[in-house]
Amino acid sequence: MTMQDPISDLLTRIRNAQMAGHESVDIPNSKIKRSILKVLLDEGFINGFEGDNAPKSMLHIDLRYHNGTGVIEEIKRISRPGLRIYKECGDLPQVRGGLGIAVVSTNKGVMTDKKARAAGVGGEVLCTVF
Repeated sequence: MTMQDPISDLLTRIRNAQMAGHESVDIPNSKIKRSILKVLLDEGFINGFEGDNAPKSMLHIDLRYHNGTGVIEEIKRISRPGLRIYKECGDLPQVRGGLGIAVVSTNKGVMTDKKARAAGVGGEVLCTVF
């Protein structure tokens, strides 16, 4: 059976692993998942990830904790296959007054809402992280 929404699968695996207290989680590899994980790593929500670019390979994600609790309090899918959410530069959401991030897929790559506003581009709002 094929996976209908691989980004939701990524977010759910991260959410479930962190709630269970796991140090790491493995997910199937894809370019968009690597881009999202790069944003999460740059913003300090995960410790790191590794994996090769071979087809059907796995990505190994090291989750981040602070004083025994997960750094990611909430990770939520916004745009989904049945309802795509596109926003212009000025309409990009601010998560919890700027404390969280929105991951946006733009024509200049996957980036945070803050970087997209600075670059003056809009795009598809993939998920929010706080």
